Amino acid sequence: MSMDLNDYTVIKEGEAEILMHAKNEVFYNKTQVNNRDMSIAILRTFISRRRQEHEALLSKRNKSAAKVPDKNVSNGSDVNTEKSNEECQEPGEKPQEEPVKTEGKVQGEVKPARVLEALSASGLRALRYAREVEGIGQVVALDNDKEAVEACQRNIKFNGSVACSKVESHLADARVYMLTNPKEFDVVDLDPYGSPSVFLDSAVQSVVDGGMLMCTATDMAVLCGANGEVCYSKYGSYPLRGKYCHEMALRILLACIESHANRYKRYIVPVLSVQMDFYVRVFVRIYTSASAMKNTPLKLSYVYQCIGCDSFHLQPIGRTVSKNTSVRYLPGFAPVVPRECSHCEKKFNMGGPIWSAPIHDQEWVANILADVNSMKDRYPAYDRISAVLTTISEELPDVPLFLSLHNLCATLKCTSPSAVIFRSAVINAGYRISGTHVNPLGLKSDAPMDVIWDIMRCWVKNHPVKVQPADQSGSVILAKEPVLQANFARAVASLSKAQEKKVARFLPNPERYWGPKLRAGRQITSKHISLLGEEKVNGCLSHQDSELDAKRQKAEKMEDATTES
Repeated sequence: MSMDLNDYTVIKEGEAEILMHAKNEVFYNKTQVNNRDMSIAILRTFISRRRQEHEALLSKRNKSAAKVPDKNVSNGSDVNTEKSNEECQEPGEKPQEEPVKTEGKVQGEVKPARVLEALSASGLRALRYAREVEGIGQVVALDNDKEAVEACQRNIKFNGSVACSKVESHLADARVYMLTNPKEFDVVDLDPYGSPSVFLDSAVQSVVDGGMLMCTATDMAVLCGANGEVCYSKYGSYPLRGKYCHEMALRILLACIESHANRYKRYIVPVLSVQMDFYVRVFVRIYTSASAMKNTPLKLSYVYQCIGCDSFHLQPIGRTVSKNTSVRYLPGFAPVVPRECSHCEKKFNMGGPIWSAPIHDQEWVANILADVNSMKDRYPAYDRISAVLTTISEELPDVPLFLSLHNLCATLKCTSPSAVIFRSAVINAGYRISGTHVNPLGLKSDAPMDVIWDIMRCWVKNHPVKVQPADQSGSVILAKEPVLQANFARAVASLSKAQEKKVARFLPNPERYWGPKLRAGRQITSKHISLLGEEKVNGCLSHQDSELDAKRQKAEKMEDATTES
């Protein structure tokens, strides 16, 4: 390699090393180590699952092949054989290519996974995939910036023979590349700076059946309701600014991916959906089935959020009616709420549609967490990702969005019960409740809002509040007598297993200014102090000023020389 290594800084993460130029020409974000570690953990589990699914498919087909009769068998036997073959085919799945058959048995081995990193920058993620994940055959790293591709190719060579044999870097527009390579990759990884919306249409076409799409969105202000009209234009959904806004961001992104997949008779199955640091990241598998795609309206809902209290309600877009063996798909019943909130008599804001089906597969989460715990030395961000996965493993999978206990108390202007007391009251009323990885103070419950407010009314009776104006939401809620008499006795399940074992679930940032860095090529100004820190910004500004002074002196000398001549 013909270059001076003194001009570069070696950055090591996991088993990969990259060369970062002194001028920091190519974007590198240290904060994304959590993102990369989580992706590697999921990729390992996906490759293991992919192998198991392939072996199960071969086993089924071998058994069905063994039952195939000779040509001289009667017609009645043929009918039975056809039936048994149909039973081996999973409903809603696209028939896959048959492996090679020899002497009545099906043979074939699962091919090494092909991974596409659509926006590679320095190539660190692609290099970590190639070096750390077994079962990967090829990683294609794309970028449309020439300097980034040169840096990626330099880093591939710097990482030795394994990287050179598995990773290839191309200068290309990711959208065009994915469109021209349909159903070519087992895994497609999208991690853009900002919104991934412009890449989704081509990404869902580039993934093989049963493959995985990993997608990050860092435009959290848009997804969380700061610019609702922008969110609608990018994702086709209107956000609400509730305490659950970060989970709603996850569900908006999932609904958007599903919408793009449906255009090609495909649908998604979420494996894991995470909100960490300053972004959301979802991991979904993509399948092709025109019949299964019809279930999409059952997985989407609009959200009605009361403007006066913390009450919210979900309105499913569609429903089904079963009669004998047939299923009819019909519009959802409406309205799910009256014109005014039945609790505080205020109006509702409407948002969505959002993905209201489960956003995690708890079996996958358990497998991923076990794998991470068994290989903790191989994850630089082990503490953070294990804490997040532990919290996710305790979430109620079938409860969209969540309540904030502090918000409920703020509405009533009352002191807050401890989380254990409130959870006990919900459990004693016969409902389920859990935390959420999105917010340490968030609570997921299948209890209706009538029950929640009755519990709070009973709490206020034991902990009186000052008299408030009659038109305030809290006053209207407390003016009604509770139908349910809450039981605040300590319930056995009021603490999760992780809480009982005092396992860390929410960790502080490891250092100051732990957040998004600047987009590559953007000039640093004083307004970036909150992101980078005062010391670094001042150093960059001084460097920029010295460069400007040098250019100015050079220009003055040239001007003087021209004048003298």
